[in-house]
Amino acid sequence: MSTDRDTPHLPDTPAQPLCASDALIERGRAHTFDVLHFRQPASAFALRFDGQVVGYLNRCTHVPTEMDWQEGEFLDGDKRYIICSIHGAVYHPLDGRCVTGMCGRFGLTKLDVRERDGQVYWYPSRDTRPAFED
Repeated sequence: MSTDRDTPHLPDTPAQPLCASDALIERGRAHTFDVLHFRQPASAFALRFDGQVVGYLNRCTHVPTEMDWQEGEFLDGDKRYIICSIHGAVYHPLDGRCVTGMCGRFGLTKLDVRERDGQVYWYPSRDTRPAFED
């Protein structure tokens, strides 16, 4: 679960409900959703890993392309890492850091997602806002 210090959210933008907590199965399919990243349409995802809900932009740092090999499927065959289906770059699910591959020292763009009262919420930031805003 993220905290305020991880990614500062916008106090004037309400939390965005994403899905019910029980919809995110441990190391299972992610919940995908649309965002505006620096005012450009982008995809994002939230998944559960080691009991924590984490969220990232669906964008490989090697070449900015969506990473899931099927809708909402981001983890490798062993369910240990997030893997880019196009480039094979490998990221650690809990912090988004590059583990191996063409991502170099760059990690995934983390989003502030939190669980509360059986619901998963995303807290928009200055850089990443809801897709319905202009």
